[in-house]
Amino acid sequence: MKGSQLLPETLVAQALGEVDPVSGGLTPPISLSTNYEQLPDGSYHQARVYTRADNPTYEHAERMLAMLEGGSHCMLFASGMAAAIAVFQSLLPGDHVVVSRVLYWGVRKWLAEFGLSWGLDVEFVDMGDLAAVQVALRPGSTRLVWVETPANPTWEVSDLRALCDLAHAAGARVAVDNTVATPVLTRPMEFGADLVVHSATKYLNGHSDVLAGAVLSIRNDPFWQRIRSWRRTAGAVPGPFEAWLLVRGMRTLFLRVARASETALIIARHFENHPAVRAVLYPGLPSHPGHAIAARQMTGGFGGMLSIRVAGGAEHARSVLTAVKVFKRATSLGGVESLIEHRSSMEGPSSPVPDDLLRLSIGIEAPKDLLADLEAALETAAMAALGASGATG
Repeated sequence: MKGSQLLPETLVAQALGEVDPVSGGLTPPISLSTNYEQLPDGSYHQARVYTRADNPTYEHAERMLAMLEGGSHCMLFASGMAAAIAVFQSLLPGDHVVVSRVLYWGVRKWLAEFGLSWGLDVEFVDMGDLAAVQVALRPGSTRLVWVETPANPTWEVSDLRALCDLAHAAGARVAVDNTVATPVLTRPMEFGADLVVHSATKYLNGHSDVLAGAVLSIRNDPFWQRIRSWRRTAGAVPGPFEAWLLVRGMRTLFLRVARASETALIIARHFENHPAVRAVLYPGLPSHPGHAIAARQMTGGFGGMLSIRVAGGAEHARSVLTAVKVFKRATSLGGVESLIEHRSSMEGPSSPVPDDLLRLSIGIEAPKDLLADLEAALETAAMAALGASGATG
């Protein structure tokens, strides 16, 4: 079979099948050089001048991710935040942007602290309410609609096709943060998205040892060139070693996402009606408000992220957090190890996240061990609460 006929799962596992032309090595090489020799006629080998603009190791990772997302163009960044900010800062002062009401707190925080002073007119909207989105859009002045789905950390699901149709009718671009779904489960450009953004630190790398981000575009237009110029002039690039590690991580992406999704669904179903759990927030459950949309636009699973709201409130939730043994108490997500955190404490006093919510990032461990760990932690927290109640009674 020709390479173009192979499935993405095969292509990414083989790092696009590219072999080192010098050694014949199957492991992709790493290019550490920061600059490139100029030829006597003033030109450069493969048009590369300086690694802040171009590097062969970046380009390999970019080709892999572009293939996965079905995008024409891809750029790596130093972090997911650097990637997201590059999109917003490539807009002009006065531009109106419509942003998901629920989204990663780092983006929300940057928009509140810096986006407004940058001159952006930012409007937060419930992306699940298409009528509200329609009202928020301003034809001729809305330049960007920013969607995160499933949305961190309560996992609301947005209808990408409907949102893209609305935005395009108003003359706006749509950027989708696809960090949580990954291109394994959702390819937003197939639903009309113009841009896709990733914190590559998370699932794309998958081993909690790389800080990186990415932006992809469906077309090479002036706005894309503006983002590229921003990356080059701001120096918002990863190191070649981080890019090489990202290539390595993406080679197991399909296996990791499938395992995490399967286990997350097992855990969500197990605790959905648990007496110590107030609610389980996971798009894979039929009880989730966005389940029907998720089932339509997520293929092969519903992701490895879920949240539980613990009966008994914030103190009970913190007790569960301290009692786990297998889950690791840490922020971030998408690694091979399962993580748990009290999200509102991480985000601070301005967080809109309920204080009884624990966010879980499911890794690739045995589901039985994760279930037993959460069951034991919930029981320990309940006993502690009972003891405290008896002491005060």
